Amino acid sequence: MAETRLIHGRYRLLEVIGRGGMGEVWRATDESLGRRVAVKCLKPLGPRHDDGFVRILRERFRREARVAAALQHRGVTVVHDFGEADGTLFLVMELLDGRNLSELLGDNAHRPLPVDEVVDIAEQVADALAYTHRQGIVHRDLKPANIMRLADGTVKICDFGIARLGAEMSASSRLTGTGIAMGTPHYMSPEQIGGGEVDHRSDLYSLGCVLYEIATGVPPFDLDDPWSILVGHRDTPPEPPRRHRADLPPLFERIVLDLLAKTPEERPADAGVLRRRITGSRPTAPHAGPPYTPPPGPGHPPAGHPPAGHPAGPARPGQAAVPPPRLPAWSRAMTLGRLSVGATAPHAVPPAEDPVTALTGHWTTAGPAPARTLRRPHRPAAVAGAPSPASPAVAGAGLPVPPPGAAGQPLPAAAPFPAAAPPAAAALPPGAPGPAAQASPAPAGPPDATPASASPAWGFPVSPPSGAPVSPAPGAPAAQAGPAPAGASAPPGGGGTGLLAVLAGRHSAGLGLGRLGRWAEAGEVHRSVADERERALGPDHPDTLASRYEHAFALSRAGRPADALREFGRVAQRRAGVLGEEHPDTLAARQETAYALGRLGRHAEAHDVYAQVLAARERAMGADHPDTLRCRHNLAFTLGRLGRLEESYRMAHEVAAARARLLGPGHPDTLVTRYEVAHTLGRLGRWADALGTYREVAAARARTLGPDHPDTLAARYEAGICLGRLGRAGEALELYRDLVAARTRGQGADDPETLRARHGLGVNLGRLGRWEEALAEAREVAGARARVLGPEHPDTLVSGREVAVCLGWLGRWEEALAAYRGIAAARERVFGPDHPDTLASRHDEAQCLEQLGRHAEAVELYRRVAGAHRPATD
Repeated sequence: MAETRLIHGRYRLLEVIGRGGMGEVWRATDESLGRRVAVKCLKPLGPRHDDGFVRILRERFRREARVAAALQHRGVTVVHDFGEADGTLFLVMELLDGRNLSELLGDNAHRPLPVDEVVDIAEQVADALAYTHRQGIVHRDLKPANIMRLADGTVKICDFGIARLGAEMSASSRLTGTGIAMGTPHYMSPEQIGGGEVDHRSDLYSLGCVLYEIATGVPPFDLDDPWSILVGHRDTPPEPPRRHRADLPPLFERIVLDLLAKTPEERPADAGVLRRRITGSRPTAPHAGPPYTPPPGPGHPPAGHPPAGHPAGPARPGQAAVPPPRLPAWSRAMTLGRLSVGATAPHAVPPAEDPVTALTGHWTTAGPAPARTLRRPHRPAAVAGAPSPASPAVAGAGLPVPPPGAAGQPLPAAAPFPAAAPPAAAALPPGAPGPAAQASPAPAGPPDATPASASPAWGFPVSPPSGAPVSPAPGAPAAQAGPAPAGASAPPGGGGTGLLAVLAGRHSAGLGLGRLGRWAEAGEVHRSVADERERALGPDHPDTLASRYEHAFALSRAGRPADALREFGRVAQRRAGVLGEEHPDTLAARQETAYALGRLGRHAEAHDVYAQVLAARERAMGADHPDTLRCRHNLAFTLGRLGRLEESYRMAHEVAAARARLLGPGHPDTLVTRYEVAHTLGRLGRWADALGTYREVAAARARTLGPDHPDTLAARYEAGICLGRLGRAGEALELYRDLVAARTRGQGADDPETLRARHGLGVNLGRLGRWEEALAEAREVAGARARVLGPEHPDTLVSGREVAVCLGWLGRWEEALAAYRGIAAARERVFGPDHPDTLASRHDEAQCLEQLGRHAEAVELYRRVAGAHRPATD
C-alpha cells in the first residue's frame, strides 16, 4: 500500500508519523476535500499469528472505527472514514497538532508536569469521559499514550480499540481473547485484572493512574515486572502523591486517591461528579466582570471547551454542573479571551516499535513540531478589599462587628478575611457588677474564609465563589468584554470596544481601592461603571451585573448593610432571570444578601437564605465543593447567632471534617472552621474542649503562616480566654504577655489588636488579685483606645468598665460609681436607652449603689432595667 501512496482513490499518504507493534499512522491528504488527515493502517500480519488472533485484531480495529465515529465531542478524536484497501484496514481521522501525555513526560525528562497543567488535563479528560460514558462507551485502555494535548491546550482521548459498548458487553468481551491485552498493566483497574465486571468506573481508575503519573513523574505502581504491577493494583494501597511531590494541592491528591480506590463503589460515582470536584480544586482567574461561558448546546461546546480556534479559558468552579440556562442573543458573541502559550523543546522522533502500544494512536505531526502547552496564568485570587490581618476588631457584646473571620464572625460569600479576637471578660469582685462584655461577643453578620494574606499550603490561592470580587496580579491586564465577532449584533447603546476597555480599567481601579480599604470611593467607582455599562451593554449583561455586585460589595464593607442588601437583592434577581436560579453567580449574590441580613441582626432571615443557597449548591456542585462548604460554614455561624448552639456545633464540626479531608487539616479554610467550632464550644461552656481546639488551630497556623502571623496570634488570644475561664489565670497571664510583645513587634504599640492583648493581660492580673497593677493597666489601655479609636468607641468603653471593676475590688466605690455612670451614659448616647449593653451598664450602676448603701436609688435602677427587659404585650 505504501507503494501506491493513494488508498481508496482518495487518501494520499505522505509520511509515517507514528508506529505501534501492529499499526502505523500516516500524515495524509484527503484529495476529495483538500484537507489534512491522519490515516491509521492495520499492518498485514505474518504467518506467526494464527487465524483467530488475526480475526480478533481486525474486529478490534473495526470496533475502534465504529465507536469513535459515533462520538462527537471536543475531547474525543474525530473519525472521518473507515474502510479496507488491498486487504489492509484503514481508519481516517483528524490530524492532531500536539503531543500525547507520554511524549510530554518524555520531553520533560519524566519529571512531573506543572500543577496547573495537570489540573487542566484532568478537567478536560473528565469532561470527555463524562460524555463517552453517557453514550454507553467504556474506553478500557486509558493511559498517557492515548491522551493528546494539542498546541492550543485542548485535550483529546484517542484509541477506542478495545472499548466496550454498553449494549454489546457479551460480544465485546470475546474480543479480549488470547494474545490481546485488555489494557496496559500500569493503568488497569483491579476489576479488569480480576476478570470482573467492568463499567465506567474502571476508566476512572485508569484516569487516576494517568493523573498520578503526570503529577508525580511515576506511575502509582512503578515495579519491574508486569505481574508485580498487576498485584499492586489489586492489593496494595498507592503511596500518596504528595510524598513524591509536596506542592501538589491536598484537594487534588484526595481526588487522585479516590480514583484509585480498589472497589468501584469507593470511586467517584461518575465522570461528571469527578469533573466538578476537579473544577473546585483549581484557582479562579481574575475578571473585570465574571467571564461568561455559554452553556452546552447546539454550537456551544461544554464549559471548559471553547469553540475551535479559541484557546481554552479558565473554568469557573461549579459552572459545569449548572443546567443550561436560556440566554440572551448577545451572550453568544462573548469569549474568554486568549491565554499565553509557551513552547518547549521539539520532539520529532517517531515512537519506536512496541507491541504493547499496538493501537495507541500516535496521531501527531511529524517533524519538529513544538510541543506547546497551554499555561493558565497563575494569579492570586485576592478578594477586593480584604483588610490587612491587623484590622481592628471590636470589643463588647453585641457591639460593632469585628473583622470577618474572628471567632463568632462569619465572612461574606465572597471573601477571605483574617481572623481576629474578641475582648476578654472583666474579672469581678464579690458583689460587684456582673460582666456585661464577655470574651466572645456575638456580632451581627456572616462567616468564613481564608486569610487573604496567607497562601494555602499547596500554593494555589483560595478561590472565592463565582461572582466574588477578584483582582488581577500586579501588572496583569484587567479582563474585559471582547469585541463581538463579525456578524454578531452590537451591544445595545452602541458601546464600542474602546469604551468597554476604559470601563474594564475603571472597574479594576475600583477593585484596587477596595483592596486598600477605601470602600466609599470604590463603591462610587463601581456605581458609575455599572451605570455606563448598563447604557452600553444593557441592564442584564453579565458585565453590568458584575459592577452592580461590586458596588453592593463595597457598600457592605463600608458599613452600609441596608444599602448593600437592597443592591445584592437586585443583582440576584436579575442574574436569576438571565442565568438561572441556580447559576453560581446568582447563588453568590444571594449568599451576600444573607451576609447583609446578618449584619442587620436579621439572623432568622439570613438563616433561610443560607439554607436555600446551600440546597442549591449541593444540587449543582455536590456536598464537598468548596463553595458548598463555605455556605455550610456560614449557616453554622448563623445557627449560633440564633442560639441553636448544638446544631451550630454539629454543622461546623462536619464542615471542618470535610475541609480537612478535601483540603488538608492545615488548610486555612479548615482552620477557619475549626476556629468557629472552638468558639461554639466556648459558648456551650465546654471550655476545656474549646481550649484544645484553639491550641490546635494556633499550632497549625504557626506551622503554615508563622508564629507571629496575626491569625496565629488571634487563635492564641482565644486560648488565653479559655485558660481564664478554666481558672488558670497564671498561664493566661504569661500567654498575654507573649501576645503583647508579638503584637507590638508586628503591628505597633497602639494597634487595636495590641491593646486588646493588653486588655486581656489586665483582666488576668485582676484574677490573680493584683488589683493595683490591673487598675494601672486598664487605665493605660482605656486612654490609648480613646486616643486611637475615640472616647465612645465600644472597645474604649469596655476598658473604661474594666477600670470601674478594679476600683470596686479596691473598695473605691464612689470612684467606681462615677466610672459606671459614665459608661452607661455613653452607651445610651451611642446605642439608645434600651440596648442590651446600655441596660447592662445600668445594672452595673445599680449594684454599685447597693454597695454604697444607697438602696432606694438602686431599686429605681433595677426597676428600670427589669421594665426594659419585659416582653412587649398587645
